[in-house]
Amino acid sequence: MITIHKKLRIVLFSVCSILIFCSAASAGKSPKDLYYQAESCYQFLLENQKKQQDRGNWLYCIQKYKEVHRLNPYGPWAAAGLYKTGLLYAGLSRLSKRESDRKEALTFFEQIIKQYPKSRYKNQAVDEIRQLSMKKPVMESTEVRHIKKKAGLQKKKAGLLPPKTEPPKTAEPEPVAKETSLPLFPKGFSTVKDLRFWSNPSYTRIVIDSDKETDYTHRLLKKDPSISKPQRLYVDLSQSRLGKTFEKTKQINDNLLKDARAGQYTADTVRVVIDIKSFKNYKVFSLKNPFRIVIDVWGKNGKPEKHVKTVPPEKTYHSSVNQKITPSAIAKQLALGVQTIVIDPGHGGHDFGAPGYIKGTHEKDIVLQLAKKLARKIKDTIHCNVILTRETDRFLTLEERTAIANTKNADLFLSIHTNAARDKRAFGIETYFLNLATDDESIMVAAKENATSTKNISDLQSILIDLMQNAKINESSRLATHVQDSMFTSLRGQYNRIKSKGVKQAPFYVLLGAQMPAVLIETAFISNESECKRLIDPTYQERLCDSILYGIRNYIRETNPTAFIEKKQDEQT
Repeated sequence: MITIHKKLRIVLFSVCSILIFCSAASAGKSPKDLYYQAESCYQFLLENQKKQQDRGNWLYCIQKYKEVHRLNPYGPWAAAGLYKTGLLYAGLSRLSKRESDRKEALTFFEQIIKQYPKSRYKNQAVDEIRQLSMKKPVMESTEVRHIKKKAGLQKKKAGLLPPKTEPPKTAEPEPVAKETSLPLFPKGFSTVKDLRFWSNPSYTRIVIDSDKETDYTHRLLKKDPSISKPQRLYVDLSQSRLGKTFEKTKQINDNLLKDARAGQYTADTVRVVIDIKSFKNYKVFSLKNPFRIVIDVWGKNGKPEKHVKTVPPEKTYHSSVNQKITPSAIAKQLALGVQTIVIDPGHGGHDFGAPGYIKGTHEKDIVLQLAKKLARKIKDTIHCNVILTRETDRFLTLEERTAIANTKNADLFLSIHTNAARDKRAFGIETYFLNLATDDESIMVAAKENATSTKNISDLQSILIDLMQNAKINESSRLATHVQDSMFTSLRGQYNRIKSKGVKQAPFYVLLGAQMPAVLIETAFISNESECKRLIDPTYQERLCDSILYGIRNYIRETNPTAFIEKKQDEQT
């Protein structure tokens, strides 16, 4: 029979549990209040051995301490929250015997040493790291024994009042290393849904898809022969859960990478690990709407291995079998370094692009028609291989389009679009290359083509300088100038009201990471009545594609004019 005393304890325990397990972010709680709530959670756990056997109880208290740090990472309670988080992981590791829990504890203690070097918790963190590194770990830390003792003195309160645990002694904010970035976590957990990749012998792009924006970190680990571990790159997504349908291991097996593995590293962290064979450098960045993390890996040029998985283009345009390609034509291609051109018809599938002034007209259909015509003209005129990223009405992500160009070793990349504006009177043609946006109109165009907001464009510009180190900025600017000038000059002689809006620069997702000269062409305003009628006219489409072709030829001529002399001599022969 349960005594009255025991019933009272159960009731009081339930009430306190409800109070403790309320959302940490609710009711405007301060870090101090959250810290005391976390301490209460911890003491209840220490007083009940049965509850200690449930891993979920440990993780719930850990989350409370994490919230203290998250709410104000620069405040006087931040280091205390991290220290207690490490203590709980250390205690959990002694019960669970899991190496991952021990490593998690070490991570938080190391974070204190790095980010809060002047905190009084630094020396305590060093001591805990020393204990966790011992072959025979101490079963119970000094801090845990201290809390247990204090909990025994407070039993008369039955846990109704916050424990009088000593808070940080300093009232000044804990110092944070200048290079440390501590962004806030978004509300709610994200679900890591998928992992995609494209590769060739010297380049691989991996994309991690998530249904919600979240904070992430990445780190390169050295090869460890003692435990048969290759060099690894891992990405940790905070406040995330692994989707039920996620394929946890994906074999890549190209010249650079072996495979990519994912798992629920901790209760609130998903870790993606990439096993590396060899590489030269890599970049990690994120895109939004939807949120995804892009990993580009570059290697040294080398002979391709067998069974390399690549993404085949939908169709490759080659010169006719019966058409004779002379030695000088081949020399022309080799001398210029332009052998393969990728043309990207924007949008497709469920992404209709901009709606036309004429009902039933959509950007995705117009640009596909233009891309096919341009591909045939390039093939017939300068005998290059031409790859379309899509030949049918299908959807491609923006990062996939660039990946196709990179994995196919394209020498030029042209993304074809039609412009649009709320003002139906707006008209003209313009050509873009990848760079920081210089005006509000360019930001608006980039936001439209990226299917995101102007705020996200501003965020992207802050990291774009680093991302563009491998981009062909100067060559792209030159190609854009030739294409733009050719379109304006050619069409102006055949049509009225042809306006050049010039060559501009903006951060387009579809151009990020391109390893070749790359441009985005806004052929006309589909939202304008006159230009919409022209865009659906086959004759105008042919003339527009001719003008783009002339621009490409002029770019090639400027790059190596001797090749055209060889071609002319060959034609005379």
